[in-house]
Amino acid sequence: MKNSVGVPTPIPLSAQIIYNSDMYYVYILKSLKDDNIYFGSTNDLRRRLSDHNTGKVPSTKTRRPLELRYYEAYFKESEARHREASLKKDGRALAQLKRRITDSLQ
Repeated sequence: MKNSVGVPTPIPLSAQIIYNSDMYYVYILKSLKDDNIYFGSTNDLRRRLSDHNTGKVPSTKTRRPLELRYYEAYFKESEARHREASLKKDGRALAQLKRRITDSLQ
């Protein structure tokens, strides 16, 4: 973008963080069938949510429909995978997150 005198105008940071295909996501889904929550990680959040809701993911196939309730974005896949594992295996990490996003999980 350029202003009226032809000088490039910086793009506000908030406009730059719309979508980055190089990001990795840890997400929480909630089953509308049984109210259980499910964790996962992906580099394409929209596609993965679609996969869950079309029955392509065995672990959630019988729990459809599912809603995205929370996600975190990471630059490195290893960090996203580590966080996912932490939430699945470390009760304290999961409890802390649940306290922080209680309303989102209702």
